Amino acid sequence: MSLVLRNLQRAVPIRRAPLRKKMEIVRSILGVQKFDLGIICVDNKNIQHINRIYREKNIPTDVLSFPFHENIKAGELPQPDFQDDYNLGDIFLGVEYIFQQCKGDEDYYDILTVTATHGLCHLLGFTHSTEAEWQEVGAVLRASSTEGAVPHAPGAQEPGLPELSLQLSTKTKMGGVGGKAVN
Repeated sequence: MSLVLRNLQRAVPIRRAPLRKKMEIVRSILGVQKFDLGIICVDNKNIQHINRIYREKNIPTDVLSFPFHENIKAGELPQPDFQDDYNLGDIFLGVEYIFQQCKGDEDYYDILTVTATHGLCHLLGFTHSTEAEWQEVGAVLRASSTEGAVPHAPGAQEPGLPELSLQLSTKTKMGGVGGKAVN
């Protein structure tokens, strides 16, 4: 299915092709290329507005995820009954915020990829409310890193892709249409 990548901001110059290429690799690694995915790049003003409306936090942030399917357990993919339901949801990237947080030696597109992958983790049911949940999100980032899609993910040298890919492709669960932001 499709990856829709929109740039709705002008605060930071951005080339969509490098991010699209890396996110297509991440989608393939995670076995979710049959699902639609939207990635929308916005500035601080708009990410703050969205954050205020959906999370009641009046500050800009790096990423907000809006899953299409609710109540997905980490490691389980939705099993839609209808073609139109093959949708993971939308990821809003606060690209201006991300750019401001980058250190001088960091590649901006690498950081965008890590952040978008973090958002994709939320669409796949991963959270990070506890240390154990942070470890699961880290495993996804490391798995993506081993394939070269996410170069600066923590612990990129550690393996984990086969286990994660198998876990995501063998477990399935259907949810409902969502409208809750996850950060």
